[in-house]
Amino acid sequence: MTAHVVADQVLGVVSTPTVARPRRITAQWQSRLLRLASVAAAIGLWQLLTADKVRLLLRFDTLPTVTEIVNALHRRLGTGEYWLDLAQSLIRILTGFGLAAVIGVATGVLLGRSRLFADVFGPLAELARPIPAIAMVPVAILLFPTDEAGIVFITFLAAYFPIMVSTRHAVRALPTLWEDSVRTLGGGRWQVLTQVVLPGILPGVFGGLSVGMGVAWICVISAEMISGRLGVGYRTWQDYTVLAYPQVFVGIITIGVLGFVTSAAVELVGRRVTRWLPRAQEGAR
Repeated sequence: MTAHVVADQVLGVVSTPTVARPRRITAQWQSRLLRLASVAAAIGLWQLLTADKVRLLLRFDTLPTVTEIVNALHRRLGTGEYWLDLAQSLIRILTGFGLAAVIGVATGVLLGRSRLFADVFGPLAELARPIPAIAMVPVAILLFPTDEAGIVFITFLAAYFPIMVSTRHAVRALPTLWEDSVRTLGGGRWQVLTQVVLPGILPGVFGGLSVGMGVAWICVISAEMISGRLGVGYRTWQDYTVLAYPQVFVGIITIGVLGFVTSAAVELVGRRVTRWLPRAQEGAR
């Protein structure tokens, strides 16, 4: 009797992942189909409201239809100007965000680990953090010799503070037991940093990177509208000034797609790097 019970338990443990895997795959496909359906429903509703010139609290009759936007997008995709603007915005966002990632993580670790650095740099960071990055556009124009450098600076500021704050909080939230264990085994500061601090703060760091990427896109587009000569934001504003509303929505859609792709890339890298976490392992399955 006991042998049969043990055998049933073993078979149950072995068969459970096999049964659960198809269910997970089915749930994933259902989730994807639901997301696609929600987007398709929003597009269909937009077409219905704009094509029928509906005025119900909001003036949908003044907006372009989906058909007009698609035609404008098709024309814009065939021009070199569109791809040049797209490349220029990507260069700016990747440069500013890359600098913010490196400097934000470094200063966040120092703020969390060094009392002296926190006393010297912490008050300055807290005074500057509430200032919107886009409010620094006049300062950037005066400070930098070119508009390009100024826009990259604005992008850097926008992404820097979410990354720095998330990293600082992640460092301070680390259990002291981990560091004590490494030091008990004879580890020094370098071992503590590389074996405890950096691996332990990765989830918090990538949370800050994800937020920083979104804020960076908001500010780089705004900066391009104000002082840029190329870029998706600049082109969208120029289309607005000549009342080319279908082209304006082409720019808006392009901004949304770029932001979605770059944020998804950051989250994908974060899941890969933190795969050792139990929650990440469950998500990967």
